[in-house]
Amino acid sequence: MTKYIVRRLQQSVLVIFGVSLVVFFIMHMTGDPATLMLPLDATAEEVYQFKESLGLNDPLPTQYFRFLGGAVQGDFGNSLRHNSPALPLVMERLPATFQLTFLAMAIAVFIAIPIGVISATRRYSIFDYVGTVGGLLGQSMPVFWLGIMLILLFGVQLQVLPTSGRGTFAHLILPAITLGTYSTATIMRLLRSGMVEVLKQDYIKTAQSKGLSEKVVIYKHALKNALIPVATVIGLQFGALLGGAVITETIFAWPGVGRLAIQAINNRDLPLVQSIVFIMASSIVLINLLTDVAYTYLDPRIRYD
Repeated sequence: MTKYIVRRLQQSVLVIFGVSLVVFFIMHMTGDPATLMLPLDATAEEVYQFKESLGLNDPLPTQYFRFLGGAVQGDFGNSLRHNSPALPLVMERLPATFQLTFLAMAIAVFIAIPIGVISATRRYSIFDYVGTVGGLLGQSMPVFWLGIMLILLFGVQLQVLPTSGRGTFAHLILPAITLGTYSTATIMRLLRSGMVEVLKQDYIKTAQSKGLSEKVVIYKHALKNALIPVATVIGLQFGALLGGAVITETIFAWPGVGRLAIQAINNRDLPLVQSIVFIMASSIVLINLLTDVAYTYLDPRIRYD
């Protein structure tokens, strides 16, 4: 296991390097930061001096390797808009994004698993039909539309929940539901199909023939085996939520990394964008590694040698 983890960490370094390389060159293709930072009547000499002070007149490979040298030491440069180190700005917003993502995933897991189990064990019942329709709706509703509808219902009409900002737990409820709805539907549908297949296996019939209770057969034998593909999806969905919270954070004015990323991209704030990409890529790589390790708990036959 230790060798596997070390090998994965080495691969992760290459992944993060590749992501930073692609984002660096794409951001430089979007336009010149000087056109946003300087007044419209700035002279060509002022534009040149501004770009020279930031090192933007150097060739792109030179700029990238200069950035890479600083990033290895934890220095991603200063934000062009905020005129302060970029990495602390990201780390300041990171807890809000993690808080929203963890609650959204918790909602998805605690709702999807019971519904998926009930749908699989009570096939073609009213519970199965309701779960199937709910899963289809959850995967069909766009995030921005669902967020706006929740704001109109609970914030404007009923006035029971706040619709923007971060403060109390109540501020988390609407954005977490908005962010977690798609994952809830995905996990529920996958678990249902997995449970249906597992319940047909011979070892389940053997456990039933031994007189074991239905709960023991379902939760100890069937569910644990059906959770292996679900664990993969949970890991992927968690990474998707972490990196895809941009729309939700924008709708609910949530002060997280996603909202900061939108502002940085609009301002062509290259150091800040690179810092955000580095932190998000590192987090997703770590989540994927933890997902792989979780397989060994769900199925002891899996070994990474």
